[in-house]
Amino acid sequence: MDADVTESAGTPADPDRSAADQDGHNDESQGRDESQGEGRTRGDGSSQDGPEGEGRPEEPLGSDVPAKRRHRWLRWAALAASLFVLVAAGGGWWLYRKLDANIRTDTSAAAELRVYEKERPASVVHDAENILLIGSDSRTGDNRKYGRSYGSSQRSDTTILLHLAADRKSATAMSIPRDLMTEIPSCHQADGKPTRKQFAQFNWAFQFGGTACTIRTVERMTGIRIDHHMVVDFNGFKDMVDAVHGVEICLKEPIDDSDAHLKLRAGRQKLDGEEALGYVRARKSIGNGSDTDRMERQQRFLGALVNKMQSNGVLLNPTRLYPVLDAATKSLTTDPGLDSLKDLYELVRGMRNVPTEKVQFLTVPRQPYAADPNRDELVQPEANKLFKRLREDAPVAVVPADELKRKKRGNSDSSDSTSPTPTPTYSGSNAATDLCER
Repeated sequence: MDADVTESAGTPADPDRSAADQDGHNDESQGRDESQGEGRTRGDGSSQDGPEGEGRPEEPLGSDVPAKRRHRWLRWAALAASLFVLVAAGGGWWLYRKLDANIRTDTSAAAELRVYEKERPASVVHDAENILLIGSDSRTGDNRKYGRSYGSSQRSDTTILLHLAADRKSATAMSIPRDLMTEIPSCHQADGKPTRKQFAQFNWAFQFGGTACTIRTVERMTGIRIDHHMVVDFNGFKDMVDAVHGVEICLKEPIDDSDAHLKLRAGRQKLDGEEALGYVRARKSIGNGSDTDRMERQQRFLGALVNKMQSNGVLLNPTRLYPVLDAATKSLTTDPGLDSLKDLYELVRGMRNVPTEKVQFLTVPRQPYAADPNRDELVQPEANKLFKRLREDAPVAVVPADELKRKKRGNSDSSDSTSPTPTPTYSGSNAATDLCER
């Protein structure tokens, strides 16, 4: 029998124990021996227990064996659980490092902005954040098939100023038309040469001086301090749509656009990543062919993508969230303040409880440019009022364009001046809008 069993309680006493020890216990045990004599001796007076204890009852020993087996089983279970935790932690760490390494850091923009720090606007509301999202129009590499290249330069195809309220109960995404005429400051090009200050269409800022020049142009236009920026590549958008298994839209008429590589039937249908990219980039073949119509389509589709992610529990399901994060991080170039998975997680965690109807999309108030109707200009004072609301973290509301027109007609017919000042309302949509109900 092994040492663990022989040393446990209820096992036979050591037969080699000294006589002195036995004598020391005689007096104490005499009464017990006499009272139990019949049960402990044979009829001839000899002891029932042999020299090796063969005659001892088996119950104590037998009851100890299952306990020992349970102890061994528990030790193996604990060891297996520990190994599982270590493997899971190792796998989780590997995935974390992989996603973290996907993100590219734009250090040159950060350095350029530091040079012009004194001219940049100050933050007004603590904890509110303004993030500039730039859709890269680079036509190199995998993006070559989407149109002609601009050589070594690139343009911002889409620019959105995302304002996150300090209480994280709302988010407002304001699109800036690429053809909007505005003041572009003197910026440094990639080779270090400065450009001249000029009045030109907005997306030239990205071509002239990259992200830093675009940020400075937006800050001068709006007076809003840009806290962070993200440049998103075409292919990242495609992969994100595929990661959520497509987004559903409805079309009143079929689309056949060779430039956008898009051919769709009329009616309700689900777009994969490739089709979605063509849909949000198509211009001449959908609607009135204007950039304004395209921006509104982009906003509605982004809202549907956000809604799909929240309604399907993607943000709370690690197995479904990983492909989305992988696609997103591969396509991102950010400032040093958002260049880690931890930073992005904190940003997403702050937004995941925002109701979809409070994720709003609108376009800066604009109209055809007087000198060239193919370009846009700001509508004042409406544009400055919107900038002020976002700068001060004040609420804004959005409704579809046709509904806004009805509201304006109704307000002009009303003479009631005693009602409190309403929240400014702009033409736009929110993430809860169903694209098939419009």
